[in-house]
Amino acid sequence: MASMQTVSSVSLAGGQGKTTVVLFVARFLAEQGRTVLVVDADPQSSLTTFLGHQVESESPTLLEVLKKQVGTEDGIYKTRYNNLFLIPSDDALDTVQDYLAGSGTGAFTLKRRLAAVAHLFDYCLIDAPPQRSQICLTVIGASDALVIPVETSVKGLQSLIRTLELISELRDDQEAFDGEILGVVPFRDRWVGLRRTNESESNIESMQQITQEWFSQDLVLPSIRESEKFKQAINRGQTLHEMGQPELAYPIEVLVKKIEQLE
Repeated sequence: MASMQTVSSVSLAGGQGKTTVVLFVARFLAEQGRTVLVVDADPQSSLTTFLGHQVESESPTLLEVLKKQVGTEDGIYKTRYNNLFLIPSDDALDTVQDYLAGSGTGAFTLKRRLAAVAHLFDYCLIDAPPQRSQICLTVIGASDALVIPVETSVKGLQSLIRTLELISELRDDQEAFDGEILGVVPFRDRWVGLRRTNESESNIESMQQITQEWFSQDLVLPSIRESEKFKQAINRGQTLHEMGQPELAYPIEVLVKKIEQLE
């Protein structure tokens, strides 16, 4: 691989599946022998928690990396999984907003920090915060490609539209993002037996219509079903395949293939 590919999981509402997508895609790529850096850019720090990392006082996090108080390598930690490394966050990350806003080039700050370690990793996956914020802008600015997880609900559809509006603004006005949109991943797709619920069916059709309107093509990828198995896998530190749930891993596999095609 010529250089690290950076892919961010972005959606402008909570509960859309951003962290779930990053975690399972990262684990899958690492299991395939790829060297993966994950960046927790959400002050809620769910990804840091799911990977079992405890932020110690005085230990560098993404906050110190962004403010250039430490070198990027000093903010990277091994995880308990082979080939998988983490730049963690904690709630102090929220304090970086003013720094990014006042720098004049905040949208490119994370991209510049990651450039220093691009030779060390095959992939960088970033978990974005669920708000339109300076952190979110710098995450998108650092990305070669975006994936947009969207809950199969009215809230999810609203989040999708807001997210696409932001991406469009960055492309047209600031030229802060010129990468690919890999697709929209429906999240918590509800099924009863062998049949998708009417609500999920309707919302996924709306996602398809929205992406058709914005991009003249259907960008909706296979859905992540609502299942307690995802939470169980996270709590046990297992992959879906290790849990004996290969059918639930299918949308992750599809997304990984699209990411690999970025090469």
